[in-house]
Amino acid sequence: MSDDFKIRSVEAIPVAYPEPVDHNRTRSVCLVKITAESGATGWGECCTYFPEASRAAACLVEGMAEIVIGRSALETEAIWEKLKSHSWWYGTGAGIASMAISGIDIALWDLKGKLLNTRVLDLLGGPVHERLPAIASLHGTKRDIDAMAEEIAGYTATGLHGAKIGFGKAGDAHLGFDHDRDVAFVRAVTEAMGPDKQLMVDLGVKNHWDVATAITRARAFEDYRVGWLEEPLGNDDPEGYRALRAATGIRIAYGEREWNARGVERIVMSGTVDVIGLDPGRVEGITGFRKAADICARNRRQANAHNFSTAIVGAASQALSFASTACRLLELQPVYGPAQRDLVDRPVSHVNGFVTMPEGPGLGIVINEDLVASARLDRR
Repeated sequence: MSDDFKIRSVEAIPVAYPEPVDHNRTRSVCLVKITAESGATGWGECCTYFPEASRAAACLVEGMAEIVIGRSALETEAIWEKLKSHSWWYGTGAGIASMAISGIDIALWDLKGKLLNTRVLDLLGGPVHERLPAIASLHGTKRDIDAMAEEIAGYTATGLHGAKIGFGKAGDAHLGFDHDRDVAFVRAVTEAMGPDKQLMVDLGVKNHWDVATAITRARAFEDYRVGWLEEPLGNDDPEGYRALRAATGIRIAYGEREWNARGVERIVMSGTVDVIGLDPGRVEGITGFRKAADICARNRRQANAHNFSTAIVGAASQALSFASTACRLLELQPVYGPAQRDLVDRPVSHVNGFVTMPEGPGLGIVINEDLVASARLDRR
């Protein structure tokens, strides 16, 4: 093994930033920077969202660093297995441990690609798609339905193939609580976007639908070409989802809150889900995402990257989506904030509604380390 490939250091960096798509609410993640003896660096992300979780993930990453330092950056699979084995007592393949493993694993893949002067996409086997449709990922936030519909249609007019809208979020939209208002919103958005665009509806943690409510809403949405209904019964209700899926033709989506490929396999084999959300910053990194996406592909289910975080997870989601037959589109935040626009030199984008192919070694991005330093939680 070349000494240049040896890992010199692992740094955990909890940060916080405003998210314009979500009323500029402060979000937090834990970034991971891994440096090789050659000086090359790789960056990853633990998709933690809350400051206490980011600090906890940082502690775990710092504790796991001794497992990583001194190893070859090329040994991504072996290191990933070692990290999982090490966290047997406090993780068992779930919780903050999975996020810590995710951040380290993404950074290792990025570093490996840079050391080999190869795209992560090519390390994953190369693209299986010539192009990927892009959709807008947004939250409903306004009181006026027509104003929301006009805004969403403005984003999709750039070529995006549709939009996924989060209900029950911050703001005055009050979506997901009243049947007539929800149907009026879906009708207005689909009409404003036009017949060639598709709407996906994503229920938030503030919405608590029972099975009967979910069935009634789903049947009402069927008239408006809704592409899928995401987490209408939360993240873990197999019996409820079985009843809902049997009662509607709308595809059912959930899974982004699973921690690993084993959890994804459990819900896929339950026969209750059509579209499985996967977050590389949560599901044990690029290695974990790939294993989970393979399960989706074998069972003819669609996998979909939960690309709603920083540009680091965005770049990982881009490479993984191009590399997996289970992935059929990629969500993009049409309103970039500092964590997407300013954090890297080349945030994931689209041209005429199709995601651009990743270019450059590793994840193909250069990190703005001055911005990272200014956003550190431990400076606050």
